[in-house]
Amino acid sequence: MSRPLRRIGLTALAALVVATGTACSGTENDTAAVQLPAAPAEQRLEGVCPATVAVQLQWEPETDSGPIFGLLGPGYRVDADNNKVTGPLVVDGKDTGVRLEIRAGGPAIGFQTVPSQMYVDSSITLGLTHSEHAIAAAAKQPIVAVTTLLRYSPQMLMWDPSTHPEWRGIADIGKSGAPVVVSQGQLYPDWLVGRGLLNAAQIDSSYDSSPSRFVADPTFAQQGFANSEPYVYQHEVRAWNKPVAYQLLKDVGYEGYARTVNVRADKLNELRPCLQRLVPMIQRATAQFRANPDPVNATVVDVVAKSPNFSPYSAELAAFGSRVLIDQGLIGNDTDGVAGSFDEARVQRVIDEFAPILRRGGADVPAGLTARDLVTKEFLDSTVAAS
Repeated sequence: MSRPLRRIGLTALAALVVATGTACSGTENDTAAVQLPAAPAEQRLEGVCPATVAVQLQWEPETDSGPIFGLLGPGYRVDADNNKVTGPLVVDGKDTGVRLEIRAGGPAIGFQTVPSQMYVDSSITLGLTHSEHAIAAAAKQPIVAVTTLLRYSPQMLMWDPSTHPEWRGIADIGKSGAPVVVSQGQLYPDWLVGRGLLNAAQIDSSYDSSPSRFVADPTFAQQGFANSEPYVYQHEVRAWNKPVAYQLLKDVGYEGYARTVNVRADKLNELRPCLQRLVPMIQRATAQFRANPDPVNATVVDVVAKSPNFSPYSAELAAFGSRVLIDQGLIGNDTDGVAGSFDEARVQRVIDEFAPILRRGGADVPAGLTARDLVTKEFLDSTVAAS
């Protein structure tokens, strides 16, 4: 069964997009088995971690989750029926003694949030999410972030520079009164309204992930991700085939973390011995991805190509996306100089800004929620820094 794309609908894709790759048929696809050397004793995970470390993604495999794929060793198997890939969990090419299972999110889990899926399926070890979802889940499905893959979110608003040459950023969109088309359930539009950057009447929550509306009438602004849409619209959407302009939300003050790596709060003690070894491995994978994303890009593209359920993801898009994450400072060291770390004051500001928005929307956000309820630096290796 075909799956909808995160950013471009499949129906529109057939008419508008150049095919960039062909998925293999069948339900399982393996890479060639490789006999790997064993990791040193201090990096062995058997006996301290689950035999299979299951990681739940927010969406399909893409390079914004790259460091996780940096831990996936050769000999992996793509299970198309269950939208996952499983292989040895490796560090520096050495086998840690456990398996890594990376599970697709989004349509693969019925568009549930990752925190809710973590509480539905207790076999999930780690789940990737972002700050707002953690805040929204804090009362009934609490999770704790142990590291983060991205320092800032690649979320953006985009527009056609030919139609609106006068727009230089989100504030100009707000002053114009033009519609801002986003998907349902997004919280940042309310945040932008609260900041005075947009007017509530501008928000149009009817975005369906298809490029066709924007292509036909590019008078409005649209949501997107800096590591995806700018390349896709210019190079893969035939009916557009030109640049778009955009501004990152982070550049107007949005501080939410993206791709945080979380455990269920009620499993933190149980997983503590595992996290003491595993979290520094994720940190090093993040630093290695920033230094050279090419190996991870190749893995992600190969994994996607092995499943007919995943949206097409070209090598060119992977290279573009990873370069944006690196060049725009979306992946890297935090204010303490440590890769995958958190700024607790920043986390608290995000709570203070988004808790009222979530409560107005009906979410049960605990009173007095603090940064230390959502993140911990306990397992971080302070010597790991991205160059």
